[in-house]
Amino acid sequence: MGLMGRGQGIQRRGLVLLTVALLTAGMAWWWVDRAILADLPSPDTLYAHQTNVSTRILDRRGRLLYEIADPHAGRHTPVPLEEIPRYCRQATIATEDASFYTNPGVDPVGILRAVWINLRGGEVLAGGSTITQQLVRNLLLTPQERTERTLIRKLRETILAWRIARTYSKDEVLALYLNEVYYGNLAYGIEAAARTYFGKGAAELDLAECALLAGLPQAPAAYDPLTDPEAARERQRVVLGLMVDQGYITEEQARLAAQERLHFAAAPFPIEAPHFVMFVRAWLEDRFGLEALYTQGLVVTTTLDLDLQRTAEAAIRRHLDRLARVEEGSPLHDVNNAALVALDPRTGEILAMVGSPDYFDPTIDGAVNAALALRQPGSAIKPVTYAAAFDPRRDHPLTPASVLLDVRTVFPTREGRPYVPENYDRRFHGPVSAREALACSYNVPAVRVLQEVGVDQMVALARDLGLSSFDDRDRLGLALTLGGGEVRLLELTGAYGAFANGGRRVEPIGVLEIRDAGGEIRYRADPRPGPQVLDPRVAYLITDILSDNDARAPAFGPRSVLSLSRPAAAKTGTSSDWRDNWTVGYTSQLVTGVWVGNADGRPMVQVSGVDGAGPIWHDFMEAALRGQPVMEFPEPPGLERTRICVPSGLLPTPYCLRTREEVFIAGTGPTQPDDWYRPVQVDTATGLPAGPETPPERVVERVLLIPPAEAWEWARANGWPLPPDPSSLDGGEPTTDQGPALILVSPDPGAVYILSPEVPASYQAIHVAARPSAGARVTKVTLYVDGKPLAVLTAPPYQAVWTLEPGEHRFWAEGVDREDHTLRSEVVVIYVRP
Repeated sequence: MGLMGRGQGIQRRGLVLLTVALLTAGMAWWWVDRAILADLPSPDTLYAHQTNVSTRILDRRGRLLYEIADPHAGRHTPVPLEEIPRYCRQATIATEDASFYTNPGVDPVGILRAVWINLRGGEVLAGGSTITQQLVRNLLLTPQERTERTLIRKLRETILAWRIARTYSKDEVLALYLNEVYYGNLAYGIEAAARTYFGKGAAELDLAECALLAGLPQAPAAYDPLTDPEAARERQRVVLGLMVDQGYITEEQARLAAQERLHFAAAPFPIEAPHFVMFVRAWLEDRFGLEALYTQGLVVTTTLDLDLQRTAEAAIRRHLDRLARVEEGSPLHDVNNAALVALDPRTGEILAMVGSPDYFDPTIDGAVNAALALRQPGSAIKPVTYAAAFDPRRDHPLTPASVLLDVRTVFPTREGRPYVPENYDRRFHGPVSAREALACSYNVPAVRVLQEVGVDQMVALARDLGLSSFDDRDRLGLALTLGGGEVRLLELTGAYGAFANGGRRVEPIGVLEIRDAGGEIRYRADPRPGPQVLDPRVAYLITDILSDNDARAPAFGPRSVLSLSRPAAAKTGTSSDWRDNWTVGYTSQLVTGVWVGNADGRPMVQVSGVDGAGPIWHDFMEAALRGQPVMEFPEPPGLERTRICVPSGLLPTPYCLRTREEVFIAGTGPTQPDDWYRPVQVDTATGLPAGPETPPERVVERVLLIPPAEAWEWARANGWPLPPDPSSLDGGEPTTDQGPALILVSPDPGAVYILSPEVPASYQAIHVAARPSAGARVTKVTLYVDGKPLAVLTAPPYQAVWTLEPGEHRFWAEGVDREDHTLRSEVVVIYVRP
C-alpha cells in the first residue's frame, strides 16, 4: 500500500480511538452529571440549611435562662466566632482538620486513600473529611446521603467542599462548623454544648473545657462526660496532645489542663428559674404555638431579674434549713416547701418567681409551681375586706378610727350554722380601732366588717384586684375574710401591688419583648397603666395601716420581721390547721409575696406567717432594695388628719385621757364628741352612781371609761373599773308599762342553726344573754331553756353558754329586783337542725 496507505490507516485508527475517547468522556461526564452533579446544592444555600435555632428565654438583662429545643432535633444557639474562645477553635482544628487554614476545603491525600479503599473493597471504610467536608455533610447532603459510604457520596461531598471553600472565608466556615456540629445530649453547636455540660456560655470556657468538648463530635455517645467521665477525660488528653503537637499550647499547659477538676452542670438540663421559665413557656405556647418555639428561633426577653431570683432562692433555702433544724425544747416543724413572687407594682413585671426550693426534687413535688397553686391565704386576704369597707361611696364607710368589738360573737350564716371565729392568740381584745384590728390581724373584727360590707361586694373588689379564684359563690361565706377561699400567690401579690400603686391594678407579666431569628419584633409589652380599681385614698389607708409598726406592735412586737429599714407595708396570714402561711408586703418600688407550707397540704407544726414566710420576706426585701433610694408612700389628695379620742375614735373632750392623730378620707372623720369617758358622781360606799339620798361626803366624781354594752363582759374580765351594773349609769324608772322588765338580747327570735359534723360539739354553742331595762335594779337573773334553768346569775353580765341540740327550743329570763319584784323577758324561739 505504501506509506500513504499506512498513514491513512493510522489516521483511521486514531479517529476511532478519538471517537471512543470522546464517547467515553461523554459517557463519563454524563455519569458524573447524573450521579454526582445532579441536584448538587448551591454553596450559596449553606446558611439556609442551618439547624433550627432554639428559642432562647433571657432575663431582663439578656442572661440566658433556658433554651427551648425541638425534642426531635436539639438545642441550638449560634454565636459569633469572636465569642468562641481561641482555645476552643484551636482544639477543634487540631482534632478535626490540622491543615484547615491551608487546604482548599478538601484533603487530597485523604481522598486518594478513600478512593483506593473503595476500589479494593467496594465501600469507603475510611475517609479524609476536613472541617469543610463535615459541614457539607451536616448541612447540604440529605439525611439519606449522610449514611451512605460510597464513592459517589464522597465525590459529591468533595466537590461541594471545594466550592464552599471558594465561596466563604475560612473564619466563616469555622464559625458555621462550631455552631452546627453535634456534641451529644441534643446539643448542636458549641454554645449549646457549653450550656449542656458546664452550665455556662461558650465565651466562659477555659482550655480544659474546650479540649473536652472538641473531642466529642467524632463519637459523642462514647465520650459522653455525663455517663462515662473517664472516657471523656481520656479523649480530652488526646486532644491536648494534638494541640501540643501543632504548637497551640505547651506541654505544661496541657498537663495543667488535664489535671483541672471539671464541674459539670448539676441540673438534668441547663435552666435558671425553672418555675418562671415554665410559666413563660406556657404563655409562649398559648400565644405562638408549639411549632414556632421549635422552628423560629425566638429570643424572649423576660421581666425576670436573675440576681433577684438567686437572692430569693437563697432566702428560701436558708430559712427552710433553719426550720428543719430541731432545737432543744422546740417541735419538729414538718415543713419543706416555700414559694416567692416579686413584682414591680408600677408595671406588674415579675422580677422573681420561685415555685419551690428545688424544681428537681420529687419528694417535695418540686416541679409543682406553688406560686400558681390554689391555697388558703389566711388573714392575708383581710386588706381586701377592709378596702371594700373604706370605700367612701358607701353610706357609712368604715374609717381607720372606727371602733370594732373584738369579743366572742356568734355570727349567723346562710346555712344556719353558728359561726364563732377565734383569734390566733385564742384571746379577745375588746373595743379596737379598725387600724389596730387590721394591723394586728384580729379575726372577729374582720368578720364584723365583712358582715357589714357583704360577701358579694368583697368578692367583686377581689376580682377587680386580679383574684380570679373566688368564682364559687355558694362556697363563700363570712370565713372568706379569714382565708376561707383559695388564692394563687402570684395573684395575691398582684392585688397587693394595686395597694402600692395607688389603687391602679397592673396585670402581672413575664415577658418584655420577643424577636424572631431575623431580629424582627414579634411582641412588646404594653406599657400603658392598668385600670383604677380602687380609690387612691382607700389604697393609701390600707398602706398606712399595714406600714404602721406601732399599730401592729400589740400582736407582733415592736421589732418584728414585718419591719424593714425603710417604709414598708406588710400582712401575714396563716390558714386553718397550719397548712399554709403567708407574708405579702411592699414598698413603692417592690411588692413581694411568700408562701410556706407543704405541697401535699400536710399541716405544719406551729409555723405561722410571721415565723415561716415572714423571715423569707424580710430577708429578700432588705437584700433586693439595698442600694435603692428610700421612698415614702405618696399621699394622694383628698385626705385629712384629725385628732381623735382613743378608743372611741370620736372627737376628744376634756375628759378624754388618750388621744392620737388619725387620717381620714375627706368628709368621713368624726363629728360627735367622745362619750366613752364619762364623769360620774359615785357613792364611795357602794361604788354605784350617787342618788339624791347619798350623803355629800360620800360623793366623788370619777371619770370612767364605759364601753358599749356588748363589750362589758370582756371589759370586766380584763380589769376595767366599771360599775357593777351598766344600768346603774342611767337614772329614771323602768320604761315598760308593766314595770321593770328583762330583755333577752341573745339568741335572736326565729334563728335557725345547723349542726356541723366537722366541728367539735363544744364549739357549736351560742350565748344566752339578758339585760335589765333602763333603771331596773336587778339582784338576780335566771336564764331558762325549754323550762329548765340554764344559769342563775347574781351580777352582770347576765349570760351563759348553751350547747346546741337538735329541735325547737324556747328561751326566756326571769329576775328579781331590789324591791323583790319579779321581772320576766319575752320568750324567744329558735330552731336547731342536725
